[in-house]
Amino acid sequence: MSLSLGRTCWAAFIYVLLVSHICNGFYLPGSYMHTYSTGQEIFAKVNSLTSIETELPFSYYSLPYCQPHGGVKKSAENLGELLMGDQIDNSPYRFRMNINESVYLCTTKPLSENEVKLLKQRTRDLYQVNMILDNLPAMRFATQNGVKIQWTGFPVGYTPQSLEDDYIINHLKFKVFVHEYEGTGVEIIGTGEEGMGVISEADMKKASGYEIVGFEVLPCSVKYDPETMAKLHIYDNVTSVNCPLEVDKSQIISQQERVSFTYEVEFVKSDIKWPSRWDAYLKMEGARVHWFSILNSLMVIFFLAGIVFVIFLRTVRRDLTKYEDLDKEAQAQMNEELSGWKLVVGDVFREPKFSKLLCVMIGDGVQITGMAIVTIVFAAFGFMSPASRGMLLTGMIILYLFLGTGAGYAGVRLWCTVKGTSEGWRSVSWSVACFFPGIAFVILTALNFILWGSKSTGAIPIYLYFILLSLWFCISVPLTLLGGYLGTRAEPIKYPVRTNQIPREIPASKYPSWLLVLGAGTLPFGTLFIELFFILSSIWLGRFYYVFGFLLVVLLLLVTVCAEVSVVLTYMHLCIEDWQWWWKSFYASGSVALYVFLYSINYLVFDLQSLSGPVSAILYLGYSLLIAIAIMLSTGTIGFLTSFYFVHYLFSSVKID
Repeated sequence: MSLSLGRTCWAAFIYVLLVSHICNGFYLPGSYMHTYSTGQEIFAKVNSLTSIETELPFSYYSLPYCQPHGGVKKSAENLGELLMGDQIDNSPYRFRMNINESVYLCTTKPLSENEVKLLKQRTRDLYQVNMILDNLPAMRFATQNGVKIQWTGFPVGYTPQSLEDDYIINHLKFKVFVHEYEGTGVEIIGTGEEGMGVISEADMKKASGYEIVGFEVLPCSVKYDPETMAKLHIYDNVTSVNCPLEVDKSQIISQQERVSFTYEVEFVKSDIKWPSRWDAYLKMEGARVHWFSILNSLMVIFFLAGIVFVIFLRTVRRDLTKYEDLDKEAQAQMNEELSGWKLVVGDVFREPKFSKLLCVMIGDGVQITGMAIVTIVFAAFGFMSPASRGMLLTGMIILYLFLGTGAGYAGVRLWCTVKGTSEGWRSVSWSVACFFPGIAFVILTALNFILWGSKSTGAIPIYLYFILLSLWFCISVPLTLLGGYLGTRAEPIKYPVRTNQIPREIPASKYPSWLLVLGAGTLPFGTLFIELFFILSSIWLGRFYYVFGFLLVVLLLLVTVCAEVSVVLTYMHLCIEDWQWWWKSFYASGSVALYVFLYSINYLVFDLQSLSGPVSAILYLGYSLLIAIAIMLSTGTIGFLTSFYFVHYLFSSVKID
């Protein structure tokens, strides 16, 4: 059966290679390609207002902006978008392919006191308007200290340094870059908001037209005469404006003011092809520093881990070789003079304290580790593009749900091994299914009450709670119970030595063992702290993160170092006759989570100085705590499982009566 399965897998692999070879081109990141004919109308969409100061997203139409004919309609959103607080709506901003124009949108009613207060607050909190055209976010360029900086979105308003007044952005100059497409026979697979799709040869011939490959915006504030502008109709032509304007010609935010909104569109032909249109967004800042830091970190960690591993192998092999070279009489005499790890042979597999909790945490750790590895591998191969908003988070949730089988299997099999019986496996399976999701549910619910109180779009709607609970209890729990049942059917791991009835006394050590355990977490932390900086920047500063190739390398390195550190620490504890290695091996590598959380606090204080207000800080710390717990379960599981198989191998390699 295994032979036929292997042949089937190889046949499928060869088929994929042949199919990919036939294709003239292959592209994953991005949405399904659209081509437009000259004069064809395209309407932009608007996402939630966001700010790096508050991290509380709000609906675009919570401010007095022009609304589209037919009312506001929400775009279809996936699970990840909803959890991230995205709320994509239609807008009145109309573009006609290859037609440059300057048009009028609307004039508001006199601003009320509440509207003025809200506009001023959003302006002072540096809120950005996020506009989308053909699935491309609007890009803005600004100059700070002589350096050109790239941003996505444009501000709600601005406050001049020398003045206390606030001014609203009511005129936008769009520059749309287009590329003429004539159907070149390139097969393109899209993973965008429209879903997966392949453009065939027949479709390509019909798809001739213009592709949108760039979307830039230059925002400015213009003071219009409201009486004159109110006579105009939507999309009437207006005079072009040269931005930026002087303060006295800008639109102030004050009570009873009527704000007129206008915009200009310029189409520019570009040599950029559609598959490369996201390149401008995915450029990481400080690329050289990123490369140098990551490679330097990898070399240092590999060097240190290599030295530790070589010393460790030589020490263990020397002990085993020295023992096995003796004859039986010498071995008997040596058994009476044993020291170090050989003395704890009758206690090394003694059941640890809180064994059920350990089994539950190992099961959840297997589930989280599997989810992380599969997600990052798929992302590294381009299956989770930033053009597919929310796809990464949606994929992680789906993977986590279906990996419940592995979690239940690992937790219950360890339980059967520790207890020697499968009795109580249902309780263990239920605990595995509810432990980490329960912690996440409590933290997210507490944070959600804060978001509800702030009326933010980042708050999870009630119906989404029921969806998540349904997924949890209808998919994850049954699969975890199935995995637990399979764990009872698997043969328990047999210990190579017997356990004494009376536990051996552990000698007093000069230094507390927990100090060594906490210190062990510094080495795994050294592998990921640089990448952690870029990930935190992408999450909290609104930057795109797409160097999943780096992240995959760092993940593999982290797994290796966690395993080595835990094994070395376990061996050190056994050498000082400390047979209580179970929890210590878990926290030796799991303690990296403590450093991750402390680094998150450091990032909040020193790098995220723009974040203001206790609400934003509580949200940041809440999400950081959840991430740290997940990292602890994952890295702790890696360390424990490696140490368990090491101890099993060590004591099965030599016979001691």
